[in-house]
Amino acid sequence: MSLLISGSIGIDNIKTPTASEDGLLGGSASYASLAASLFVKPVHMVGIVGVDFPKAHLDLLTSKGIELGSVERSSGESFTWSGEYHADMNTRDTLKVGINVLENWLPKLSDEAAGVKFAMLGNMSPDNQLQTLSQCKSVEFVAADTMDLWINIANERLHEVMRKLDLLVINDGEAKQFTGANNLIEAGRRLQEKGPRYVVVKRGEHGSFLFGNGPEEFFACSAYPLSSVFDPTGAGDSFLGGMIGWLASQNKSQPTFEELKVAVAHGSVVASFTCEAFSTQRLERVGTADVKKRLEELKAYTAFAA
Repeated sequence: MSLLISGSIGIDNIKTPTASEDGLLGGSASYASLAASLFVKPVHMVGIVGVDFPKAHLDLLTSKGIELGSVERSSGESFTWSGEYHADMNTRDTLKVGINVLENWLPKLSDEAAGVKFAMLGNMSPDNQLQTLSQCKSVEFVAADTMDLWINIANERLHEVMRKLDLLVINDGEAKQFTGANNLIEAGRRLQEKGPRYVVVKRGEHGSFLFGNGPEEFFACSAYPLSSVFDPTGAGDSFLGGMIGWLASQNKSQPTFEELKVAVAHGSVVASFTCEAFSTQRLERVGTADVKKRLEELKAYTAFAA
């Protein structure tokens, strides 16, 4: 079952306490598409790049079974982000953002992309998310991500997006911000009241919470334990891409809660690879055997006999 992933495609310049590198592949759609392509092909990527966007990045995406027919090539400059991570790797400073081609972008889907059953609306403006979704003719399962910026400046439109979702993935701080709740369990349930059938609250190195139908459908998944983190940029996008890619690979447009639990574990494992190198460099080298091995390890680390 083919999959659509819409979001930002950009150029990242990243500095960590131990290294720095410029001109990296970045953007929510880039990470999510590469993660999803581990499980399903083709992945129809929707976004926009500028005249300065490296051809090598586009060639990489194509080599992984990612269709670029809905990626617009603009004569302007690409979206760019520059950031620096602190020693704990949990906090970072945004040094510079160039919105550039994203400022007036209107998503345009190819006929093939418009016919997918699964769609993921990556972190971008709610207007772009709604514009993408309005062109999906046959979609049956929609997942989305968001961030504090859109909660602050586009709250009304974000609520419109929420009413159209099957799955929302959001981090813990933004879940509390969006709902006004201090407790994550309460925040998750409040988010469901806004529209999504399922909600995943990401908790960084502490894993994630999955909320389903009522108090009996709740799942806490550990993050895959890493002894060190090289670059966490894009881990959240890889998490959702891994989730939606695995779900689409099951060829069922309405997954069960048990299948969502398995998808969360897949997302956790895929995100762990992203953290092990700059940008998508580690994710590019991952195969299905690598994912399976870490899934078995994660299961052994977290399961116990009562």
